[in-house]
Amino acid sequence: MEFLMDLHTHTLASGHAYNTMREMAQAAANKGLKVLGITEHAPNMPGTCQHFYFHNLKVVERSMYGVELLLGAEVNILDYEGHVDLKDQELANLDIVIASLHRPCIRSGSIEENTQAYLKAMENPYINIIGHPDDGRYPVDYRALVEGAKAHGVVLELNNHSMDPLCMRANARENDREMLELCRQYQQPIVVDSDAHADTYVGEFVYARELLEELSFPEELILNRSPQAIRPYVNKYKNQHNSGKGGQP
Repeated sequence: MEFLMDLHTHTLASGHAYNTMREMAQAAANKGLKVLGITEHAPNMPGTCQHFYFHNLKVVERSMYGVELLLGAEVNILDYEGHVDLKDQELANLDIVIASLHRPCIRSGSIEENTQAYLKAMENPYINIIGHPDDGRYPVDYRALVEGAKAHGVVLELNNHSMDPLCMRANARENDREMLELCRQYQQPIVVDSDAHADTYVGEFVYARELLEELSFPEELILNRSPQAIRPYVNKYKNQHNSGKGGQP
């Protein structure tokens, strides 16, 4: 299967990533991607950009080097009630929003607490993707996670970086295996992302591909297969549908 998009990447603006937006877009074009998501870390992550950065994304073109850009945020889930570090009005104006648990922003709780944090975040209509839910440092109930994603129309991420031996996330491959089997059972779509913090990692999915092939995971549940497949799940196109407008915003 050809992977045509990578929706979770970071630029210099995130504070601990190392390339510009144009460098990331050029890397995506070189890899043959059609869509690139640039999702900077939201304000509670140390060293990242602040609120006005996200307010001003309207000035940035949405196509570079033949690649469509979806510009948004990776917001931090801040508590077990699913609150995040951008306001709903800010989220509504972003093309795409990923919600994640990060060590600098929330301590790990019990399985029930961590699961509730994800499930409550899914209730926010502007959150499109749950980022790296495979991090064993935040143990969760994967059946409840998949059921929640299915109920709320949220996509679960298979994060390639999580499975990199250099990554600090714990037991990711084993957790991804469990999550994917449940996604198959519930017919829950996933998106495969690089979580690239440097241009050389854009569109790199070697660990994810290996696991998907090992499990014979159905291609129709992998949204990377087509730029059209992601449209029902991201703010940019949901907003256009709700407003009755077509074309570029």
